Amino acid sequence: MDTDALSGGFADAPVQAAHAFRAAMTAMAQPGRIRQVAGAAPPAPLSAAAGTLVLALCDADTPVHLTGVHDTPMLRDWITFHTGAPLCAAGACSFAIGVWDALRPLDRFACGTSDYPDRGATLIVETDRLEPAGATLQGPGIARQAALSLPETDVFRRNAARFPLGLDFFFTCGDRLAALPRSTKVTS
Repeated sequence: MDTDALSGGFADAPVQAAHAFRAAMTAMAQPGRIRQVAGAAPPAPLSAAAGTLVLALCDADTPVHLTGVHDTPMLRDWITFHTGAPLCAAGACSFAIGVWDALRPLDRFACGTSDYPDRGATLIVETDRLEPAGATLQGPGIARQAALSLPETDVFRRNAARFPLGLDFFFTCGDRLAALPRSTKVTS
């Protein structure tokens, strides 16, 4: 293990984890609303927002899958050291991390079952831009409608049509994040 993997975690873990967890849950409850988060300084290429989510949401019982440029020895060591989360194949993960193209095809991730719809994976999508513009969002947690810069719309439309099954998404850029739960309807 590279000793650099030992740094970059929460300095005040109980307080920062609580703030990060609340930000993540508020983002899921208010789809499309962009939030700023802080606390983690993960190794590149993981953003501060994605690192903060990992520290707040992952533990020894939440398998993580890394894709593309995010699947590095340094990042694997950092996640393992700070969270204890096991690294696994796409079909067995609770969380997957990567850029949109590396996460595709999405059908390799668990979408839950009729008995356990909550067992669908959550994807942390690293983006170059995160803006309240682009695709139109409607559904629970949105007063009338919201907008969010998504990499595409059809896949999210199909995902919402499977509700209560499906995938949940966090989009991260720098120190900002937004969420798109499977219950959100997306139009262009």
